[in-house]
Amino acid sequence: MSDRAETATIVSHPPVSWTATAEAVAAELRATAVAREGAGAAPIAEIELLRRAGLLTLLNPTEHGGGGGRFVDSFRVVRALSQADTNVGQLLSYHYLLSASAFTRALPHQRDALIRRSVDEQWFWGGASNPRDAMPVLLRDGEGFRLNGRKTFASNAAVADRITLRAQLGDSIVFIAAPGRAAGITHAHDWDAFGQRLTESGSVEFRDVAIARGDVLGPLPPPPAKDVSPAAALVVPTHQLYFVNFYIGTAEGALAEAKAYILSHARPWQRSGVAAAHEDPYVREHYGLLYADLRASLALADEAGLALQDAHDRGAALTQGERDAAAATVYAAKVHSTRIALDVTSRIFELMGARSAGAAYGFDRFWRNIRTHTLHDPVAYKAREVAEYAFTGTIAPNPLYN
Repeated sequence: MSDRAETATIVSHPPVSWTATAEAVAAELRATAVAREGAGAAPIAEIELLRRAGLLTLLNPTEHGGGGGRFVDSFRVVRALSQADTNVGQLLSYHYLLSASAFTRALPHQRDALIRRSVDEQWFWGGASNPRDAMPVLLRDGEGFRLNGRKTFASNAAVADRITLRAQLGDSIVFIAAPGRAAGITHAHDWDAFGQRLTESGSVEFRDVAIARGDVLGPLPPPPAKDVSPAAALVVPTHQLYFVNFYIGTAEGALAEAKAYILSHARPWQRSGVAAAHEDPYVREHYGLLYADLRASLALADEAGLALQDAHDRGAALTQGERDAAAATVYAAKVHSTRIALDVTSRIFELMGARSAGAAYGFDRFWRNIRTHTLHDPVAYKAREVAEYAFTGTIAPNPLYN
């Protein structure tokens, strides 16, 4: 058992409000956000903070010792954390998505064992599933298997207790939850983007990694991809809605810090005719427009969250049409939040003035983080899928991106 099992007793009861818990964590993160990003260290302390707050087990059922939260709770938690630090918002959202995906794919006895260990040992989950890379290969080796391959953009993986990935096993594709520190797993630590610096999103290589049968989730051989149920196909819109929420949270954080700076540091332009920067009619107009746009994006994200939660609650009864309707709402929110978050995080400088570009303030981190992650998958294709649903009432199936 991991030495992290001792931390399982830190939170003995679910918090009264997950959002309140996240806001308390966010306040702690906000105080050190600029310094931590500058240091660029692996997010060990940040993950431990999430662990102590009980946020890692939010989605796990109470009968297994988890928090008993729902997806809508996790979306709001990610949004609250991202107001302070988008890196942490991404780390936690990938943890939620990857662990939930593993539990969904597992056989009943695998699922119970995984959830119990994940809660007892306070596992943090990562993934190596970039679909644009070659798929790793899984070969039988006695009663177990050996895994070989390389993946780029392995989010969370370098600091994860379990790494999820898809691999080729003969003519089939299987889903694996590999022990994060197994012999043969090598992390290159080569993530060098100008944003999301603390997300451990570099490449990972698997060299003859021993994989037990229990770590290959689901039946063998697995069912054909065409037989994936509508409920199982919710994984991509769920992933996309986590993106939406840490985009919006980042924009909220940027606008809040801009407001604080305008009220405390900004000086009015000499020809404005006002005594304080926040009284400048141009500042007020543009701040008001950004605020209104952000409120609209928040409303759309909340609508998408309710639609997606309802789809998850339907379980095996969910139809393909219901799945596509929920996905279309999520993708509309993705398109809107991408545009608004990029706009807000860029334009706050026009409201604050030249001094706000000082490195000590670190206001540029909001834009750099959003600009980096919004390149994850082309938003133009999400807009096309929204239009496809509007015109036809369906979304063309693609298990990796829609």
